[in-house]
Amino acid sequence: MGMENEYIVKLLEIRQVTHDVKQFRFEKPKGYTFIPGQATDLTINKPEWKDKKNPFTFTGLNDDPYLQFTIKGYPDHHGVTQQLHQLQPGDTVILHDVWGAIEYHGPGVFLAGGAGITPFLAIFRELHKDHKAAGNTLYFSNKTEADIIEHQELIDILGVAANFILTNDNMEGYFHTRIDKTFLKDQVSDFKQPFYICGPDAMVAELNNTLKDLGANPESVVFEK
Repeated sequence: MGMENEYIVKLLEIRQVTHDVKQFRFEKPKGYTFIPGQATDLTINKPEWKDKKNPFTFTGLNDDPYLQFTIKGYPDHHGVTQQLHQLQPGDTVILHDVWGAIEYHGPGVFLAGGAGITPFLAIFRELHKDHKAAGNTLYFSNKTEADIIEHQELIDILGVAANFILTNDNMEGYFHTRIDKTFLKDQVSDFKQPFYICGPDAMVAELNNTLKDLGANPESVVFEK
């Protein structure tokens, strides 16, 4: 590996997605491409933040004339996400090369926790554009209904195959549970299909073990290694 490329790009547009999630659209460097599910490292273009690189997943399509990210802010961390959430159109950030192992290998079951939906958003949007979203099922876990990122769009794309789980709230139309062995055994009839997992590290590790126990083929379980 030679020196990593750096691209200074301007923020074009911001949209509020949920109470603590924003969608950012940045300029797209010439010749910059990615596969839905992939990510890059982003640095805030200010001297005091130059040594901080945080990974973020692209949530737009590769064909889009801009790069899009959907980012949850963690104000209590006083870190990069809080700074990002304070940016205004016209501000710049530094992007790096593309990386990431989450890639679509055909219809399967998507298990997401919180901001872990972001690589799947890109995948679902691409599938939707190509009329190929059918056959995929989503189980998306959040604390409350207000935390669900792109709630309506996921329903528009997946219909009844979009399942929402609330860990803190018990509401009509939602599962109130954890995505664990009992839940998966109850919900999934075929453990030989692809599984896609993204969420907090502990959730990913636990679900990996659980799926192996339930007979999933480790080769067909896709997650960020």
